[in-house]
Amino acid sequence: MYQFDNRIVMTLDAGGTNFVFSAMQANEEIVKPVCLESNADNLKKCLETLIEGFTRVKEGLSEIPVAISFAFPGPADYLNGIIGDLPNLKAFRGGVALGPFLQQEFGIPVFINNDGDLFAYGEAIGGILPEINRKLTESGSAKQFQNLLGVTLGTGFGGGFVTNSKLHLGDNGSGGDLWVFRHKKYRDCITEEGVSISAIKRMYMEFSGDIETALTPQEIFEIADGIKSGNQEAARRTFSEMGEEAGDTIAHAITLVDGLIVIGGGLTGAAKYFMPALMKELNGTIGKLNGETFSRLEMKAYNLDNEDELNEFIKGNSTFVNVPGTSRMVYYDSAKRTGIAISKLGACKAIAMGAYAFALHTLDSEEK
Repeated sequence: MYQFDNRIVMTLDAGGTNFVFSAMQANEEIVKPVCLESNADNLKKCLETLIEGFTRVKEGLSEIPVAISFAFPGPADYLNGIIGDLPNLKAFRGGVALGPFLQQEFGIPVFINNDGDLFAYGEAIGGILPEINRKLTESGSAKQFQNLLGVTLGTGFGGGFVTNSKLHLGDNGSGGDLWVFRHKKYRDCITEEGVSISAIKRMYMEFSGDIETALTPQEIFEIADGIKSGNQEAARRTFSEMGEEAGDTIAHAITLVDGLIVIGGGLTGAAKYFMPALMKELNGTIGKLNGETFSRLEMKAYNLDNEDELNEFIKGNSTFVNVPGTSRMVYYDSAKRTGIAISKLGACKAIAMGAYAFALHTLDSEEK
């Protein structure tokens, strides 16, 4: 979808330190990105930076863009483009009408969303969802997936989901906010306390007993891999604990979404250490007070990055059954299943693609 669309949308990657401005056409970045210091502690300078960045991108385009679309941290009223009190961008306090401000400045529609939502939408438009559906079709299966849960593992634990090609935003712009789910082990804490960069740092210090050395997740991964000195057992346990916690939260979410799952973000490089625990959680059991146990999910979960599991997932359990009283046969696949994979697009590209597609989809919907 939109891979052959010639309309141009300007985009922004908004970080606490830098803003990176760009533009997309036909699902591809078409300009050299413009990187500017965000001036996150001064609203006037921050807004001036936004104007400068988008102006420089616009001046480099061959035609007028149809919209601006990007992800921005919350809390926010995304529908109306109003940003609330941001912990990492201290210039935004008390409600800043960022969308209307940019729309007035550039004279084109402005769309702002959560990065987890746009990640999911990008993967649904041009990532894992069409890829898996293509493989199912090529195998001769009539099975197709319409729903996708997108999860990001990085500074925080983000999420979003798409149903029938439509991004679910929620009435308060909070659809897909996984980070506030209850922690599996620490019941008074949010799940993000076990699934984030800070969580990785904290757990390694706790499991290793080394509370003096502050290591990055990359360094902890290298310890787990045995290429850096440190407590290898604690490093591997750290990622396994994160996988268990992420798996528990994802199990709750996918029960409602009932579709495919894709994971992106900076911590996905450690997938080989957290995915086994995550998959164990998804395919685990749950019980009743009388001691009876059954599968945690109504569907079986497959790791789509494992070739054997991917093949079994694609194969399913399909046959044809007779319509009673007739000679007519209908297709039936009795294998309830979900698949989970690490993003091949990468979070940044998926978010940009999601921002681009969201803008065009909204513009097209408004014209009807």
